[in-house]
Amino acid sequence: MSFRGTPRPRPRWYHARTELDDFAIVSYRVPADALARHLPTGFTPTELAFDDGRGALVSAVAFRDRDFHFRFFPPAAITCGQINYRAYVTANGEPGVWFFGTSLDHPVVAIPQHVWGMPWKRERIRIEAEWNRAPARWRLNAGDTACEAAELPEPPERLDGFTGESHWMELLTHPTQGWYRRRNQRVGTYSIWHPPMRPRYFAAVSARFPVFERLGLITSETPPHSVLIQPRLHFDIHTPPRRFHPSA
Repeated sequence: MSFRGTPRPRPRWYHARTELDDFAIVSYRVPADALARHLPTGFTPTELAFDDGRGALVSAVAFRDRDFHFRFFPPAAITCGQINYRAYVTANGEPGVWFFGTSLDHPVVAIPQHVWGMPWKRERIRIEAEWNRAPARWRLNAGDTACEAAELPEPPERLDGFTGESHWMELLTHPTQGWYRRRNQRVGTYSIWHPPMRPRYFAAVSARFPVFERLGLITSETPPHSVLIQPRLHFDIHTPPRRFHPSA
C-alpha cells in the first residue's frame, strides 16, 4: 500500500507557505554512535538494519523556494535556493528530524537567524534541473558544497535499511516535526506539512557535503545512500518556532 501521508493541520493566519521546486533529498548512512554525540539529552538516532549492519541516516535537503510568504502578507516574488541539513531522530519517543543548520540564498534569512535564533546562514546557492532530458539531471552548487545526480532508468527494487516503500516514504520524505539548537543552546522546535511526495529515483554522479564531513559523520569519499528528487512540492510551515518542552 502506498504511503498516504498525514492529515493537514488547519492553517493559521500566522503560518507561512511556499512552493518548492527541484526538491531533492540526498541521504547518507552514518554510524549511529557518531550521530548521537551531536544530539541533546533525550534525542536518539533512528537506527536502521542495513544489509551489513545497523546505522543511521542524515540528509541534505536542497530546493528552490518560490513565492514564500506568511499568510497574513500577500505572496512575495521570492525565489531562492535553500539547503537543510538534518538527521532522523526520536525525541522522547517522538519521531522527527534534528536540524544541524540551514543555508538560504536571500536576505530574509535574518528572520530565522536573528529573530528566532535558528542555526541559519546566508550562502550563495545554485540549483538546476533538466527534467526533459533523458535521463533527467539535477545539480547543486553552494560554495564547497556540490552534487550532481542523474535519474535511474527504473526505480530500485528496495532501499537498503528499509522494509518497504511505506517505511522509507514515512522516514525520509515525511517527517513533520523538527528540532534545532538555538543560539542560547536551548532546543527549539517547529512543524511543517506537505502532501505525500512522489519522488523520482536518482543516483549521484558526484556529491560533496562538507557540513557532514566537519561533523565527523562522513568523509569526502562517502557515497550517498539514496537520492530522491521531485519537481515541485507545496509546504505549510507552522511558524513561529517555539521552545521545546520535553514531556515528563
